[in-house]
Amino acid sequence: MIDAALTDNDAWTAWPAPAKLNLMLRVVGRRADGYHELQTVFQFVDRCDRLHLRVRDDGAVCRAGELPGVAAEADLTVRAARALQMASDCRLGVDIRCEKVLPMGGGLGGGSSDAATTLVALNALWGTGFDTEALARLALPLGADVPVFVRGQAAWGEGVGERLSPVELPEPWFLVLAPPCSVSTQAVFTHPRLTRDSKPITLANFLDGDVVNDCLPVVRDEYPAVADALEWLSRWGEARLTGTGACVFAAFAERDQALAAWEQRPAGIDGFVARGCNRSPLLDRLDDFSGQVERV
Repeated sequence: MIDAALTDNDAWTAWPAPAKLNLMLRVVGRRADGYHELQTVFQFVDRCDRLHLRVRDDGAVCRAGELPGVAAEADLTVRAARALQMASDCRLGVDIRCEKVLPMGGGLGGGSSDAATTLVALNALWGTGFDTEALARLALPLGADVPVFVRGQAAWGEGVGERLSPVELPEPWFLVLAPPCSVSTQAVFTHPRLTRDSKPITLANFLDGDVVNDCLPVVRDEYPAVADALEWLSRWGEARLTGTGACVFAAFAERDQALAAWEQRPAGIDGFVARGCNRSPLLDRLDDFSGQVERV
């Protein structure tokens, strides 16, 4: 079953799926299987998609509504729910409605975050009892970024991004611009001009200001809208690309400073101002849910 009718029902619960920023991204090698060895730093922001979930007793996983350009069978939320079902032998099902806020193809990890929120929320709603490590292992086949959203802590990442070490970082305000284009991650990582042999650095190097994104030259050359957004944003601070883009961002010490820049953004460009978070809003929602269950 694919599509479920939307109804107002107290059984629906809402769960946040936050965006992430890659504060740095280095491509330090290429593996025999074609995947790239990376170094990166993940931090969340408090801008979120919102997933609405309703438990079913018939075992069906149904997407309520449509996601433009994404077939239900390819939807990461549907795949995540079915992966948890299979791993836990759970006989319950779910209706899933995604209230999409984060731009697709923007490098903010929206699809990965939606998948992670599905895993974490259904683990609680279905009572499947997986710990964080088990959920993270279940998350990896869904995408390299999904485990960091499951763990919910800002992190230094290596490998394909799955080897994660929690970090404590400043939590500035970010102005994020979303140029009117979608960047293909596959196209960037297969581009002949992508640097694939950057020298590895340490967390200390990053904290001292080494924030290079090796994907930036390729994306800037191939996507003029991203280049224009970077040029404009650089007037306000150090403008960076998140992941393979298309979104670009700059950090501000105060919210008012970020909002002042946002008000002067070029016409026709979308984006938002959000706070950096070392702890994912998803974990706060999980704590609230667990507390409600304990009080019942």
